[in-house]
Amino acid sequence: MAKLLIVVDMQKDFIDGALGTKEAVAIVPNVVQKIKEYVQQGDKIIFTKDTHFDGYLDTQEGRNLPVEHCIKGTPGHEICNEIKQIVDLDDYKVYEKLTFGSSELAGDLAAGMYSDAEEITLVGLCTDICVISNAMLCKTFLTETPVCVAADCCAGVTPESHNNALKAMEMCQIKIV
Repeated sequence: MAKLLIVVDMQKDFIDGALGTKEAVAIVPNVVQKIKEYVQQGDKIIFTKDTHFDGYLDTQEGRNLPVEHCIKGTPGHEICNEIKQIVDLDDYKVYEKLTFGSSELAGDLAAGMYSDAEEITLVGLCTDICVISNAMLCKTFLTETPVCVAADCCAGVTPESHNNALKAMEMCQIKIV
């Protein structure tokens, strides 16, 4: 495997749904272009999906962020149409994660599933929550693999928190490209 692209939570609720922002809407074309580049080069792509269920508001996350979002089976849980128009998600590994970082992805990283990647790049939403969490998992389990975050393919809860997350990742030797 040459390169690995991790597309984090490019779901309707984070783009133009319950927790959507104009910054999230603005990165969609950049993410689509990045996916197309990886497809054309024959590189590996995986996806994550924030996944919640009925009763979300009764969970710890729901009490801290009392906005129902990414409820499995709802349109807001789905990867955005612009991505589904260029790739068949059935052809890709999609990690449904119950919290910010994917424990299943962490297990696969620890088991060496992606140890042959020459470089890992993350794109998606939200920079300051799920992108940073999954980038740190990559750094934790693949210590010698360069991990990058494409800044123009990410958006945070706010522009300020996006920039703070990029700075924090840079301090952890994650390359911001």
